[in-house]
Amino acid sequence: MRILVLGSGAREHALAWKLSQEPGVTHVICAPGNAGIAQSLPTAPVDVLDTDAVIRLVDQERIDLTIVGPEAPLGNGLADRFEAEGRRVFGPTRAAAQLETSKAFAKDFMHRHRVPTARYLVCTSAQQARDAIRSGEFGDALVVKADGLAAGKGVVVAPDRSTAEAAVNAAMVDRSFGDAGARVVLEELLTGPEVSFFVVANGDHYVPLLSAQDHKRIFDDDQGPNTGGMGAFSPSPLMNDALQSQIEKTIVQPVLNGMKSEGHPFRGFLYCGLMLTPAGPKVIEFNVRFGDPEAQVVLPLLNSLSGVLRLESDGFSRRCAVGVVLAAPGYPGEVRSGDVIHGLDDVARDCPDVQIFFAGVKQKGNDLVTSGGRVMTVMSMAPSYEIAIARAYEAASKIKFDGMQYRKDIGRKALFVSKRN
Repeated sequence: MRILVLGSGAREHALAWKLSQEPGVTHVICAPGNAGIAQSLPTAPVDVLDTDAVIRLVDQERIDLTIVGPEAPLGNGLADRFEAEGRRVFGPTRAAAQLETSKAFAKDFMHRHRVPTARYLVCTSAQQARDAIRSGEFGDALVVKADGLAAGKGVVVAPDRSTAEAAVNAAMVDRSFGDAGARVVLEELLTGPEVSFFVVANGDHYVPLLSAQDHKRIFDDDQGPNTGGMGAFSPSPLMNDALQSQIEKTIVQPVLNGMKSEGHPFRGFLYCGLMLTPAGPKVIEFNVRFGDPEAQVVLPLLNSLSGVLRLESDGFSRRCAVGVVLAAPGYPGEVRSGDVIHGLDDVARDCPDVQIFFAGVKQKGNDLVTSGGRVMTVMSMAPSYEIAIARAYEAASKIKFDGMQYRKDIGRKALFVSKRN
């Protein structure tokens, strides 16, 4: 099978890396990919939002299956075009992708199908949002979400009403997220630990994957602004058979049934971002593709990704995976690029249990340099969380570029829960 992976981040690197190792997969190409991916896999300079260009590449490379990594092409209707032309694609249609591309749609959908989630209000004007905040109906602390896609940065967990109003003004008045902030969703602030759960679905049936825990805030101990994700570990020690059964019964199955009943069967990766509240698991958000950085820790633990894509699960490794994101200076704000990356050869030589998944990098002469906010994910697999954490951070310490920043506590939550249990 010849497979095209669309995207340019560490998630797509992980997808292509995993698929390239599997029996029956004869060719994997990543488009557009990045300079780090190009060190080991073929890439092609294609704009993923230019569907005509993607189709030309599919024909040129005689691709059997296209896997869509990021959300934007799905929101742009790429899967619709592929399906209309009889081409095999892994990813939902534009209508089904609204579970991620519109927070308002997702909340209203969950309300219609009784999927547990936070109380909410969709606001179409800044004044409506400010009035709702000042009324106190969501309490003093609440969550403000830009309705559309905002690269994982459109959510503000506001500790007080003034911070919530500032978030509304940034999204709706200043348009910090462009059209994504034309509407905002206000939500009650849920409490409890967070966990991510993934399934692969074909519209009627699904296969559950592993759980993971992401680290959204930029600084240790979950401090600072939200990012696209500063690291993750899998599986989550919070997950057990009873909890997974509850999540599948109250969330996964109702979502798939609801999408089918509304005429938009869901096909692809479904990412359920959950809060384990005292009242049970509730949905914080959906993604309609694999998460980033969760993909970098879940995919290595699958025995067969190609089997999962056929809804034929071949089980999972019993090891643990930890991924630490190395970010450029300024992230998640204005990012500096062009800094030379050192130490990659040292990691390749000295850290055999570590895999680097590249994201914001480009080639400059003989050097690999930074070219984005999240530069790479350093992933380690091991028999225990302790060993995986130690190996990931040992490798991260060998890598250097000016202004490099990363959290020092990725995986600590796993240690805490494991010791408590």
